[in-house]
Amino acid sequence: MKNAAKTLQSHLMTATSYMIPFVVAGGILFAVSIMLNGEASVPTSGWLAQLNQIGSAGLALFIPVLGGYIAFSIADKPGLAPGFIGAYLAREIGAGFIGGIVAGFIAGYAIKLLEKIKLPSQYRTLKTIFIYPLGATLITGGLIVFVIGGPIAWFMTWLTNWLNSLSGMAKVPLGVILGAMVGVDMGGPINKVAYTFAQTQVDTLPYLMGGVGAAGAVPPIGIGLATLIFKKRFTQAERDQGFAAILMGCMGITEGAIPYATADLKIIPMYVAGSATACATAFMCGCLNHAPWGGLIVLPVVDHRLAYFLSVMLGAAVVVALVGIFKKAPVDEETHGAVEDEDIELNFETF
Repeated sequence: MKNAAKTLQSHLMTATSYMIPFVVAGGILFAVSIMLNGEASVPTSGWLAQLNQIGSAGLALFIPVLGGYIAFSIADKPGLAPGFIGAYLAREIGAGFIGGIVAGFIAGYAIKLLEKIKLPSQYRTLKTIFIYPLGATLITGGLIVFVIGGPIAWFMTWLTNWLNSLSGMAKVPLGVILGAMVGVDMGGPINKVAYTFAQTQVDTLPYLMGGVGAAGAVPPIGIGLATLIFKKRFTQAERDQGFAAILMGCMGITEGAIPYATADLKIIPMYVAGSATACATAFMCGCLNHAPWGGLIVLPVVDHRLAYFLSVMLGAAVVVALVGIFKKAPVDEETHGAVEDEDIELNFETF
């Protein structure tokens, strides 16, 4: 069971890596057109409307890409056509990214099922370009259109309406959960689930990226600031990386916090607390991020920018405070003794 879950997760992560460039390119152009429009609305005329059209194309394609590459990960090239077509149909009937994911898995495993049917030798050259894609497309398309697409579309409509209905304190639990997911593995599978959930709805529920984008910046900014404030708690090498971590956090790259977590796993709960704080605060303040990315680099396309910035800083302050309270100073590798509460000056000659 655990192996099966890991396999499904690996297929989803593979597809997500192909999907992200579509979301980012399309989403940023979409957001820039809104930003330059001078108001929080989609431009309807002139070159900004055309720029928005380009961005919208990327956002329209990411669901078919997601489904297509899930199927590709499972069944290689024969899975592409049924995966793309099935996910496109899911999008068209309103089943959203969940429908696209389901379509991708159906298409991939439909190919695997068809491959078990033995074919006469004269047809084997046609199987990968005709027989398997055609059969899997019929299976996937039929199931999406006639069977499961409707219920998934109903669920997505309900989910969107429910998320839209949340306001103020009602958003706090959701913000805490999504923020914790962002901070717990810093760009890993759990982080990507939260990011993908927000990114895929950036055009309909931009407040999700408002919180998730702020949360993603917190671990590297927080730990980077901690290396400047609590120098005694870090090695010289870790202090040297502090500015780079802050810069990566500003760029929305949560992975900048990974080196500190690998050196001391007890830092991870501090990241979780800081990211959860930032996400929940941004939700409560009504921050809207129109770009499917995070960090401070997206400030030009954020509504309530000051609140967004303060959410990031508040989350980072939580990380810094927890480092000051709980993180111990590094141990001298030669003596294995506790380091006294004084400045530590490590260099390569020490080793």
